[in-house]
Amino acid sequence: MFSVRRLSAVLLALAAAPWAWAAPAAATAIEVPVVQVRPQPVATGIEYDAVIQPVRQSTIAAQAAGRVVALLVKAGDRVKAGQVLATIDDRETQTGVQRSQAQVAQAEADLRNAKAQFDRTTELRQKGFVSQAALDSAEAQYKAALAGRDQAAAALRQAGLAQGYTRVTAPYEGWVLQTLADPGDLAAPGRPLLVLYAPRPLRAVVQVPASLDAVARSATRVEVQVPTAKGGAASWIEPTSRTALPAADPVAQTVEWRLDLPDAAASAVVPGQQVRVRFVGGSAERLVIPAQAVLRRGELTGVYTATEQGFMLKAVRLGADHGAAGIEVLAGLGRDDRVALDPVRAGLAGARPAAAAAAR
Repeated sequence: MFSVRRLSAVLLALAAAPWAWAAPAAATAIEVPVVQVRPQPVATGIEYDAVIQPVRQSTIAAQAAGRVVALLVKAGDRVKAGQVLATIDDRETQTGVQRSQAQVAQAEADLRNAKAQFDRTTELRQKGFVSQAALDSAEAQYKAALAGRDQAAAALRQAGLAQGYTRVTAPYEGWVLQTLADPGDLAAPGRPLLVLYAPRPLRAVVQVPASLDAVARSATRVEVQVPTAKGGAASWIEPTSRTALPAADPVAQTVEWRLDLPDAAASAVVPGQQVRVRFVGGSAERLVIPAQAVLRRGELTGVYTATEQGFMLKAVRLGADHGAAGIEVLAGLGRDDRVALDPVRAGLAGARPAAAAAAR
């Protein structure tokens, strides 16, 4: 093994060697495409944060009383329409079904007896052996038995419904967002058990200040900024429909707007995600740069600008994202600056602007 003294001697020898620290050969120049920044017309308006919400979201509650025997799903599970989500102790409802079945059997027996009595009385009346009053009494007993049979059958159907309420099922295909009960909890009619939502359609819900509601209503176009399905740059899309509630929130003093998203855009967002909504009212010239030219390193936001010596990193303050038009620059760049379209390569040693600069 090398001792500390021998290791130090080796390092000194390497440092003294004329070839040890020779300067590397000049790096091959790296050409990076640049674009000249110029003002261009972009859509203007007011922007607000919005939240993605499902159009169909349901709080599934119990319709029968009893202990929760089993909760068959958990948050994040996908369920189909009619799938059993939870079961409730059904011993009491089973007893009700059996009691109703016995009442139906008794009512049918009474009906058969009353029908036979009515038929015999009718025959005797035709022969003149009984009075009309006896026939009317037998007919009344028969109709009462018939009504009793119908009443017992209705009670049996009601008991069957109560029995079915002990099996909580999904009203439509969707995802379980939240569970609000555990096995062993006491269920009661109206007590929430879980929250279910349909993945399609989705909508963006934005709260517009009541003082600017008139401006939002007069906008020529409403757009929602959503990311692409593959995680690329966000794009502005128009909702399929928009609805503004006719009243303002008395506390927040905002008006709720609901913007339904097309299915293609809804596949890139999830409920609860925050997006931007823009009410476009016109256009104006703004200094914009391509989104690919922006370099983000922690809290630093900058671009590489072309100089005679290569590239220089400049910090910039960005504004609104105008999608394909680019990102607005509020400070840090001039109208004639040229920025690198590949900031990573522009930061390498020997990087130079490409010979032909694209005009923007």
